[in-house]
Amino acid sequence: MFFKQSNDGRMTILIVYVDDIILTGDNTREMDRLKKVLATKFEVKDLGQMRYFLGIEVTKSKKGISISHRKYVLDLLIETDMLGCKPSDIPIKARKRMESDGIPMDRERY
Repeated sequence: MFFKQSNDGRMTILIVYVDDIILTGDNTREMDRLKKVLATKFEVKDLGQMRYFLGIEVTKSKKGISISHRKYVLDLLIETDMLGCKPSDIPIKARKRMESDGIPMDRERY
């Protein structure tokens, strides 16, 4: 993470995770300069307002910014073919021993 605060109190924040970058702040001149510097060294694409980052949905409104894992969870449920599943207070039956087909499970594995 890179953080720069100018003499007039404005700031620029750059967050990098592997090949994903967030550039934010209230110093638009510094943000534009930084974008140009990055473009000379790397292949970069400005996607505009952030909507999705590292599995987190980002929504901006007049009330503020909201973040959610809704899309990530829905994608995971679809991938595991569990989208239509119903919640349960007790997801599995309680047993005295962990076993599969009568054979005790290796507890160290879990």
